[in-house]
Amino acid sequence: MTYVYNESTAVVGPLAAFAEPHTYDLCEPHARNLTAPRGWDVVRHEGEFEPPPPTTDDLVALAEAVREAARPAPRPPQEPSRQDQPQTPQTGRRGHLRVIPPTH
Repeated sequence: MTYVYNESTAVVGPLAAFAEPHTYDLCEPHARNLTAPRGWDVVRHEGEFEPPPPTTDDLVALAEAVREAARPAPRPPQEPSRQDQPQTPQTGRRGHLRVIPPTH
């Protein structure tokens, strides 16, 4: 979307393939439902809104997100075990999984 101020017009069209000053990317629902100030005209692109082809920025951002998700969570420091206490099974938790000790 962009504005033509001297003509009091808002122009809504497909996403640009490169960054341009004074333009704004809108999702499809907002592009279809955009309204302009009173006295302004809205010029809309006729047809389907197709996403632009992926750029290297998109691919780098995706790779960084995958790397971040694959990193293991830091483990909390372990307390020193006490020799005088009997060892009993504990219920552990890691992420969304739980370890339940067997019942004897």
